[in-house]
Formats: sequence, C-alpha cells, structure tokens
Amino acid sequence: MARSSWLKASAHERVKGLKISQKGLYALEAIITLGHRYGTGTVKIRDIAIENDLPEKFLELILLEMKNARIVESVRGAKGGYQLRRPPSEIHLSEIIRLVDGPLAPFGDAEQLRSLIASDADHRALYEVFLKVRDSAAKILESTTVADLLNRAASRKRTKSRKAKKDAALLAIVDKDGTSNPK
Repeated sequence: MARSSWLKASAHERVKGLKISQKGLYALEAIITLGHRYGTGTVKIRDIAIENDLPEKFLELILLEMKNARIVESVRGAKGGYQLRRPPSEIHLSEIIRLVDGPLAPFGDAEQLRSLIASDADHRALYEVFLKVRDSAAKILESTTVADLLNRAASRKRTKSRKAKKDAALLAIVDKDGTSNPK
C-alpha cells in the first residue's frame, strides 16, 4: 500500500507545525489503518505499528484508550487483534482528537475562550478571533470522518493512475531518438 510522503516522514517531522500531539497523530494513523481494513477482520498491533512506523508499546496504550471509549474492539487469540467498532463513516476525527488530546484547537476550549471574552475587555477582540479559529477547526474535524480520508486517498490514487497512463501514451509517441512521431 503506497503511503504519501507526509506519512513517510518521521513522526517528529509530521507533527512539527501541527498543534496535535504525537499521541494524537499515532491514534489517527492507527484508526486510518483500521479503516482501510474495515470489514476484513482484525489487525494485530504489530502490523499497525510496522505499517505506520509507530512504537508498538505506545500504540498498545492508545488502542486500549480507544477500546475503552468504544471506538475500536479487540479480539483475543491467534487470529486476534483490533478492528473498528463502527464503520469508518461513523467515526469523526474530532472524536479521536478529543479523546486523546482534549480540546480541538491550539487556542484552548470554547468555554475558556468565552470566559476570557466576557472578562477581559482589553483583549476581547483578539479572543473573539481565537474563538472563531477554534470553532472553524472544530467544524472541519467534526464533519470529517475516517471514510472521508479513505475516499480522498483512493481518489488521489486514481488520479495518479490516470496521469501515469496519459504519460505512458505520450511516451509511446516519442521515437527512441527522442523525436516526436506524429500520427
């Protein structure tokens, strides 16, 4: 399975510039991997860790937390592992991030910002902007499901495949000398 260059980057490089913890990123990567395999049975922690280059012991703790939140379920035994408890279309990114990291945006939770708006007249306008940013981020994360991410990835893969076929057709027109062979 091809992974984007973003996913191939080290976890530290991926997190740099994002306001999400490494734990949150690992949780999202694990959920996406389970989403890819939804309906095909369980996936062993080791396989998820290897596929995403994640530390296995840390991943184990994250999956246990998601199991307790009823997002994933585990199956014991030789064919055991983890699987999504619900379809990818019913799991929103906001649910995962809130579970693992708490508030969704780098500006704290909405209630904290509303309290600052009400109590700090000198900085009210600034806190109002922060609240709008927070609300926009929350809206995007609340409306984006794991299935949405899987569909975008599949769409990108189809687009690359069509482009590769076009490029191959163009190359077939060119002679071995590098000259064009008009038809």
